[in-house]
Amino acid sequence: MAIPRSVIDLWSSRPTVEGAGVHLRRAFGDVDSRLDPFLLLDDFGSDQPADYLAGFPWHPHRGMETITYMLEGRVRHGDSIGNRGTIGAGEVQWMTAGSGIVHEEMPEAGPRLRGFQLWSNLPASNKMVPPRYQGIAANSIPRLQPVTGAVVGLICGRLFGASGPVEGVASDPLYADIELVAGSVLTVPIAADHNAFAYVFSGSGTVGADNRAVDERQLAVLGAGDEVALRAGDKGLRCLLVAGRPLRESVAWGGPIVMNTQAELRQAFAEYQDGTFLKHGKQPE
Repeated sequence: MAIPRSVIDLWSSRPTVEGAGVHLRRAFGDVDSRLDPFLLLDDFGSDQPADYLAGFPWHPHRGMETITYMLEGRVRHGDSIGNRGTIGAGEVQWMTAGSGIVHEEMPEAGPRLRGFQLWSNLPASNKMVPPRYQGIAANSIPRLQPVTGAVVGLICGRLFGASGPVEGVASDPLYADIELVAGSVLTVPIAADHNAFAYVFSGSGTVGADNRAVDERQLAVLGAGDEVALRAGDKGLRCLLVAGRPLRESVAWGGPIVMNTQAELRQAFAEYQDGTFLKHGKQPE
């Protein structure tokens, strides 16, 4: 028998400035056992280029993954293992930093920019794997219609008989973009051993067995169970539904580097300073 999940916490994203001066909203950005393995979710978007053009110049990552999902606009990117290109509307960049990568993300001017970046921790056994990049085209993301009035863009994981294009991620995550028309209801299965959250980025509605009201740019942390009900309000609802198997490991987090101990964290920053940080690829010029 299915066990519906309820909302166990709810909060609004908050204005934040990151990178070289990008104005965004942070849905969360802390170590929280209820969100493990996820560490951070940023919601960036503006119709004012001055809010985002400064971008995220060259910076390092180690021990974690960054997942960038674009709704509108374009972001140029490059990294130390030779990837170059742009992330456009509907596209995803799933980057596994592993042992270390240096990259940049620079938005291009346009009528509007909107997207998300999610950070996911790596288990200790994968902290020092070779870095990997998965670039996902918009047309490779399944667009499912499990019930009337619902469209599900499945980036990673398995839902309604389909699989997302992102593969080989340690925490076996689910990442879905769910859009419901006004008044529609969708019940989504979620693995019982996964932590999960829903971030509403357009419209409003209710989430969970307790019919918790969730407004635009609010994040609902989900409790135990193996399914969640999403109900759209009178303006419809669009949200990210994200779940992953918790790592239950110690976390030593310093800026763009996430390790298990403070000694490992200090070593990573020391290596970045002395030029030995990259184990694969080369420092971008």
